[in-house]
Amino acid sequence: MNNTLYLIAVIAVIAIVTWALRAFPFLLFGNRPLPKTIQYLGRVLPPAIMTVLVIYCLRSTNIVEFPYGIPELVACALIVILQIIRKNMYLSIIAGTACYMILIRVI
Repeated sequence: MNNTLYLIAVIAVIAIVTWALRAFPFLLFGNRPLPKTIQYLGRVLPPAIMTVLVIYCLRSTNIVEFPYGIPELVACALIVILQIIRKNMYLSIIAGTACYMILIRVI
């Protein structure tokens, strides 16, 4: 019984902190326009974060041994092509992941 109360308390604290973090910007800015700095960060951070994630994911790709990074390159190319054509982030990520998982098993 003690363990159950502890788990409920942990989940409650996590839920409250998550709600507070999401509500904080609305409470801070309200109906006022966003400061220029926040607008700038909102514009440049998503591409910067995606670039860092791509570099992080591809950092251990070995291009001098078989399969020479082919699965990674094909999956990345598919993601870029789908993003340009369809502009659907979820489709690009799911298709790129599926393509990569198939290629690492086949090659």
